[in-house]
Amino acid sequence: MRPFLKYCPILIVILPSLAQAHPHVWVEMRTDVVFTDDGKISGIDLEWSFDDGYAKQALEGMDANGDGEYSQEELKPLTAENISSLKDYDYFNKMWGADKVLESAAPINAGQTYSNNVLKLHFTVPLVKPYDPHKGEFKVKVFDPEFFIAFDYAKDQPVDTDGPISPDCKLDLKPLPTDAELNATQAMLATKGVDWKPENGEDFGSMFAQALVVTCKS
Repeated sequence: MRPFLKYCPILIVILPSLAQAHPHVWVEMRTDVVFTDDGKISGIDLEWSFDDGYAKQALEGMDANGDGEYSQEELKPLTAENISSLKDYDYFNKMWGADKVLESAAPINAGQTYSNNVLKLHFTVPLVKPYDPHKGEFKVKVFDPEFFIAFDYAKDQPVDTDGPISPDCKLDLKPLPTDAELNATQAMLATKGVDWKPENGEDFGSMFAQALVVTCKS
């Protein structure tokens, strides 16, 4: 089952019909890059805040004790459903090291909260092998390749680090592609055949996504 669809039964619009693709679920996200004690990157922490429309549908029937609140225990079935569904979509994220896709493991520390009328999902995506950013730029993108879910970074504190980042490294959230860049990308895609695949493990969705990068002085 596609993530977030059990509680939001709307038709999916799939690439490459870019002109028709538009989101039906909106997520405000925050991403932390997790560092080991020796300065390697071990994965990312993700926090997603869902739009009101999705939250209302998702929370229906979740208040098991009828007290008007939603505890983490009550939200466990929803968390399990979403995390299980996300597996087929690589958890809507991809990480690169020196332009090569890094292998990630199954999420850990997953949970959901509902407070101040906001439903949030949080989980950690570990790398199978920690990556040393001194070997080349580390990059992560969070995106839905089918454009059903819109992922946008929060305006306040969108990214951070968890653990000690080396003094000669920096964390940077790249700006969104400009309209001109988006138009150029779409024009380029229109010239490609149905079997064409972008280089370096990129796919259609990631080409339109905002990148979070860690760069270090050589």
